[in-house]
Amino acid sequence: MLTIKEDKGTGVVTSVPSDAPDDIAALRDIKKKQVLYLFYGISFSFLDLVPIIEIPGYGNLSAPLVCDELKIQSQNDREKLAEAKEKVYLKGFYEGIMLVEGFKGQKVQDVKKPIQKMMVEKGEAMIYMEPEKQVLSRSADECVVALCDQWYLDYGNEEWKKQATGVLEALETFCDETRKNFEATLAWLQEHACSRSYGLGTRLPWDEQWLIESLSDSTIYMAYYTVAHLLQGGVLNGQGPSPLGIRAEQMTREVWDYIFFKTAPFPKTDIPKEKLQKLRREFEFWYPVDVRVSGKDLVPNHLSYYLYNHVAMWPNDSGKWPKAVRANGHLLLNSEKMSKSTGNFLTLSQAIAKFSADGMRLTLADAGDTVEDANFVEAMADAGILRLFTWVEWVKEMIANQNNLRTGPVDTFNDRVFISEMNSSIIKTEQHFERMMYKEALKSGFFEFQAAKDKYRELAIEGMHRDLVFQFIENQTLLLAPICPHLCEHTWSLLGKSSSIMKARWPTAGPVDEILIRSSQYLMDTAHDLRLRLKAYTQPAKGKKGDNKPPAKPTHCTIYVAKTYPPWQHSALSLLGKHYKSNNGALPDNKVIAMELGAMPELKKYMKRVMPFVAMIKDNLEKNGPRVLDLELEFDECAVLLENIVYLTNSLELDQIDVVFASEADDKVKEDCCPGKPFCVFRSESGVLVSLVNPQPANGLFSTRIDIRQGDSKDSIIRRLSRVNRGIKDLSKVKLMRFEDPILGPRRIPVLGKEEEGKIPISNSSVFHVNLQENKVHMSDNGLKMDIGDTLIYLVQ
Repeated sequence: MLTIKEDKGTGVVTSVPSDAPDDIAALRDIKKKQVLYLFYGISFSFLDLVPIIEIPGYGNLSAPLVCDELKIQSQNDREKLAEAKEKVYLKGFYEGIMLVEGFKGQKVQDVKKPIQKMMVEKGEAMIYMEPEKQVLSRSADECVVALCDQWYLDYGNEEWKKQATGVLEALETFCDETRKNFEATLAWLQEHACSRSYGLGTRLPWDEQWLIESLSDSTIYMAYYTVAHLLQGGVLNGQGPSPLGIRAEQMTREVWDYIFFKTAPFPKTDIPKEKLQKLRREFEFWYPVDVRVSGKDLVPNHLSYYLYNHVAMWPNDSGKWPKAVRANGHLLLNSEKMSKSTGNFLTLSQAIAKFSADGMRLTLADAGDTVEDANFVEAMADAGILRLFTWVEWVKEMIANQNNLRTGPVDTFNDRVFISEMNSSIIKTEQHFERMMYKEALKSGFFEFQAAKDKYRELAIEGMHRDLVFQFIENQTLLLAPICPHLCEHTWSLLGKSSSIMKARWPTAGPVDEILIRSSQYLMDTAHDLRLRLKAYTQPAKGKKGDNKPPAKPTHCTIYVAKTYPPWQHSALSLLGKHYKSNNGALPDNKVIAMELGAMPELKKYMKRVMPFVAMIKDNLEKNGPRVLDLELEFDECAVLLENIVYLTNSLELDQIDVVFASEADDKVKEDCCPGKPFCVFRSESGVLVSLVNPQPANGLFSTRIDIRQGDSKDSIIRRLSRVNRGIKDLSKVKLMRFEDPILGPRRIPVLGKEEEGKIPISNSSVFHVNLQENKVHMSDNGLKMDIGDTLIYLVQ
């Protein structure tokens, strides 16, 4: 067998091909190569597999089964064999059931110790200990490790383990992986050597030739922190004066018992009673430990001992047991382990000089929260500093231009969405900070918060509301302050706040309208889908090269909105909803669903489309919850689109978008349209080219020609003009005019300072009409019809 280490133990191990992937791979190799079993003198009569363990899901021959699943060909497939061992060994130890007589029906993890004891008593085995890996000294010499007399803490004691498990059940671990690591440790933890013969440490009370080793002696020292300031003040080495005037030799075991245990009698001591009572009150006030933060590598030892030892110290006082353990991973630098030898390291002073204190804090918060290794990426630090700079510059811009922001009622669709999104982010960020999930807090309290502002700025065609802008700035500054305190202090002062931000209260979140937020997300998804459809529409049809030209860019779009699902989708959703309710939120396998749907006569001709639809609903159910099974949307889809029709029209660079119900369309549209998934049809409408001239001097706005189409209004023409002339930023400042004399007017030379002379403003009620055959444009206003010629005037105020 290729994986045997000949220098470990005797170099001979038991072969268990029924449950060990390495062993079955070696056995199969020998069977394949006749020269091997002839050379070793192996008889095939000894090569039959003997089942010894039944593993749920793997049967009683788990190793062959997993090797076949992973298609392991030989012992050389080392990566696949490692994966196979990981699957089989873990499940086999914790869930495997013995098939061997004498231990039949018992769990593997329960019989390990009894079998060991039985074999030693029969003289079939002896206790032998050896390091797992080679041990080398600093001089590169191989060390011989001797097993000497030793004191052990029996963490395998059933009663003690049960109590420690009880602590773990009530413990906040902030992460499922940390809890699983604790559970796995408590399951296998047995004896731990707790003493050593030299070095620093406390003497064992019952055997003073031994010292208590550090891992065993450092799990309840935080109890000392609660009174240290009263015993030694601020002097770490204990040589300074004691605030209570107590000497070290006075702190006997009985005195400590009185401080730490409520039921302990008052000790025989010359320490005044009021001083001891003060020490006890201080301990009772500060204990238990609210949270212990440490590295993930200490969960299998130090942190598990921490739970055990607190139970041992206070077995009948659960109020002193730890409340929470937060385990974190290691810190990587640019996705690599930090190492002086490779030069991949960054000192704290270097990092602050390079990225600033707040830049460092921002990047460290964004590096990672869980037990996975956090990754400090310098490129992300640079990007973070740029984000912070952009944020402060935007705040300055808003303060300077606040009088140009919209005022009045805060009641538009996008105003209400922005308010709800701010409130939602405040709540989420507070929850993340409470759980010390700083990456998540930064995500919800900065990145997503900024994204909500950007979306509001894009969608608010009528302009952002001043009150909401400054409410956003204040909230953003408060949410970011725990991570970037220096920059937020500066921003706070820009807002005219007289006191420090450190004295400010956390922002109070108002009500959150989740349905409104989802309707806004629907709007963004619909806009994205329309852009993709428009791009596909303008692509040339597939065929031979040069045969097809791309269609003309569309000018109009009709969006069809469905109130209800098509009948075949309605039936499928009804069945899924019925199963979901009756099975407590679970859905049966696709085979069962397919059989039930196939039995419905109305679905027979749709079966090719039904199951893909079911698969999509199942996928959405995991992402968005049971609301995807609703037969109607929770908001008015048509109203949302109409309220944002200007944004959609501008975003797609179309002249007009119509929103109609799918019930008014043909059968094909009805089949393809369902609630939340509108269907669109693009089209191009012809128009008459008209010149738009700007007579204002030295402004860079030139003459251009655009199409005037049937039914155009003043606003639609100005929007079309702004798409052609990107120099126009604020459409509200554009004034559209026509000549009093549509024939001679365009021929007259404009007079400087009298650009409006001989021209008439076009009102908001004006409607344009085109005659494509005669290539002429007319305009009607309050019943009056007039010819506009071939030229219009636009001024930018």
